[in-house]
Amino acid sequence: MSKKWLVVQVSLAGLLLLLVGVLQAAAAVPCDVRVNDNPRKLLECVAVEGVRAHQAALQAIADANGGIRTSGTPGYDASVDYVVDQMEAAGYRVTVQPFDYLAFIRLGPSTLEQTAPGAVTYVEGVDYALMDQTDAGDVTATVTPVDLQLFLGNNSTSGCEAGDFVGFPAGNIALMQRGTCTFQLKAENAAAAGAVGAIVFNQGNTEGRKALFVGTLTAAYTGGIPVFSAPYDRGVEWAGTAGLVLHMFADTFRGQATTYNVLAETTSGNPNNVVMAGAHLDSVDTGPGIQDNGSGSAALIEIARQLAKVKPRNMVRFAWWGAEEAGLVGSTFYVNSLSPDELPRIALYLNFDMIGSPNFVRFVYDGDNSDTAGTNPPGSGVLEQLFLDYFNARGLPIEPTEIGSRSDHAAFRDAGIPIGGLFTGAEGIKTPAQVAVYGGTAGIQYDPCYHQACDTFDNISLVALDQNSDAAAFAILSWGMNTQALNGVKGKGNFKREPGDQLGPLFVR
Repeated sequence: MSKKWLVVQVSLAGLLLLLVGVLQAAAAVPCDVRVNDNPRKLLECVAVEGVRAHQAALQAIADANGGIRTSGTPGYDASVDYVVDQMEAAGYRVTVQPFDYLAFIRLGPSTLEQTAPGAVTYVEGVDYALMDQTDAGDVTATVTPVDLQLFLGNNSTSGCEAGDFVGFPAGNIALMQRGTCTFQLKAENAAAAGAVGAIVFNQGNTEGRKALFVGTLTAAYTGGIPVFSAPYDRGVEWAGTAGLVLHMFADTFRGQATTYNVLAETTSGNPNNVVMAGAHLDSVDTGPGIQDNGSGSAALIEIARQLAKVKPRNMVRFAWWGAEEAGLVGSTFYVNSLSPDELPRIALYLNFDMIGSPNFVRFVYDGDNSDTAGTNPPGSGVLEQLFLDYFNARGLPIEPTEIGSRSDHAAFRDAGIPIGGLFTGAEGIKTPAQVAVYGGTAGIQYDPCYHQACDTFDNISLVALDQNSDAAAFAILSWGMNTQALNGVKGKGNFKREPGDQLGPLFVR
């Protein structure tokens, strides 16, 4: 072997060793200093441990503020401060948007007692619950059933029409059954007929629709009377009790309060093609809300932190909404505050509300309505497809979910903006078929602590939280770099999606 060839070999070997060293050094660059400008790097840094750290901070805030983070309370204000501090430290342009709304806060324990024909004290959280947005009240009155259907397979319309209350004795408590119309309409019809209180028990049309539930009357409720919910079997018992007299006491506050949205946007990117991602920051007033919606809120905080050094082609705007639990108030206020020039600049909105349910299913918003009812703005199916392709590429089963109007995407949808999102389930009941795919337990809620005091730091599936945080990060970065598949606006070339792409190019980096 010649010396010249030996030198070449040594040089090649040295070059290879140098290349390996460079790659190892690149891989070892800490997440807080590197630029996560491709999916591989970003997903490495959006770790579930980081998301959990933000959930722990929200739990500590709740612990220091009466166990809740409800809009209009010090716990929520401290949550706002936490998000603002995180986003300002990361270098985002931060706006705190105040707005007034009708607050609903439980001030203390409620009471439900039978005073005739016997004496029975019922247990809150077992035999009854307060409806969200119920008015305060302390009444004792005879109970009158309203148009009930007490059998499996029923099609209850109890309390949905004024005619249901013909002959209703003014001054009585209305006993109604869930089904067909909103709780607000039932309660307002009862109040208009002279009821001094109302109880709505579960429908009982199936075995899975008999348990105690927590409903909301919405901030628009004008009935002026206390309203409780109850399980089906308790409603049947009360309906069959002659001469039943109940004492209802609801210790609540309903009144005007000021609360806030937090908006954090990149300082670069096309301001005429804004990619938005949001999650509600508030909890209900019965618990700290670390899954609902500390999961989505914490995931967005960590995704934003890890994207902070990236210069996207499109402006990316993160949002943490206030007063979602009071009827989507914050997100609706924001959309309504946009000028006719500002609204069309929002290319899309992605919503992340409850993404770590302990008995989870991986639900993806059905943007094209191919599997569920409804009509969504054009382009929503394109947003759905990105999530479908992402999970399919990773071999993770998913299910479409009806979008409806239960979270903060609703105002954007109604304004004609394409919407998408992820969800892992709330009070819905997991089926045996879903257990076969995702594991977990059939016959119980996706989140057994939904809207309860037990929605704490421990109320989580780390698997679902990890997988959905990564999927959210992937979608935000992808659309932040290129929305051409959605609206034709040219973006970064190696983020371009071709028809039927299946995300191949997005993973080759």
